[in-house]
Amino acid sequence: MSEPDARGTLGTVRNAVLLLGLLSEGPAYQQLTDLADRSGLSVPTVHRLLRSLVLADLVEQDPSSSRYGLGPEVARLAQRYLARLPILGALAPYLVPLRDAVGHTVHVAVLVRGHIVYVDRVDGADGGLYRDTHRVHPAFETAAGRLLAARATDDAWQQCLDAATPDDRKHAENERVAWREAAHLLTEGGDADEPAEVAVPVLDGSGRAIAALAATPPPIASEAQIAEIAAHLARAGRAAGRTLSHA
Repeated sequence: MSEPDARGTLGTVRNAVLLLGLLSEGPAYQQLTDLADRSGLSVPTVHRLLRSLVLADLVEQDPSSSRYGLGPEVARLAQRYLARLPILGALAPYLVPLRDAVGHTVHVAVLVRGHIVYVDRVDGADGGLYRDTHRVHPAFETAAGRLLAARATDDAWQQCLDAATPDDRKHAENERVAWREAAHLLTEGGDADEPAEVAVPVLDGSGRAIAALAATPPPIASEAQIAEIAAHLARAGRAAGRTLSHA
C-alpha cells in the first residue's frame, strides 16, 4: 500500500472513531452539522462516515429527527470486551465477599483515554433507590482515577490532564507523586449522586496498575473506618493480582 493510501485509510478510521467519541458526549442524538462543526470535518465527509457506521449498527439515525446517536452494536462489543477482560475474571470471586466485609457498594474501575470507567459493581445497602450502573468520569474527579492516572504512562497521564478542568489539572500536576505512592486514596462526596470514594490499585504480576477497587464509605466515616475499608480492598486486589500472575 502506498503512503497516501495508508494515510487515507488510517484517516478514515481515525475520523470514524472521532465521531463515535463525539456521539458518546452530550445529547443522545445529535445533528449532522453539529458533528461536523465539533469534529472539524466537512459535512459530506461526516455524512459519508455516519452512513457507513449506521450500516454497521455502530450508529443509529432517529427516523423522526434524522439525528444520529450511538448504535446497539457498541453495547454488544463492549460486553464482549468486558467478558474477555482478565481482571474482571480474576476479581469476580472476591467482589461479593468484599462487599459483605466492607458493608458498602464495591466498584471495579479501569482507566480509558483520560477517563475512569466503572466496569463492574456489587451494591451494598448504600446502593440507593436508583442505581447509576454506567459511570464514566474524568479521571481526576475520582479516587480510582487519580490512583490509576498517577501510575499510568506519561501519554496516558497527559490524556487525563486533557480531560480535566483547569482547577483539577493544576491540582493533579501538584499531586501526581503523592497519588502514585499512596496505598489508597479518598475523595469526598459532593452530593448523593457523587458519594465519597476510597480506592486502591490492583497490580498485575509486573507491578502495573491495571484496575482499581473502590468502595463508597459512609457519609461520615472516621479515619479508622476508611483504613479498614482500604485494607479489605487491598487484600482482594492482591488476591486477584496473584490470580493474574499465575494465569
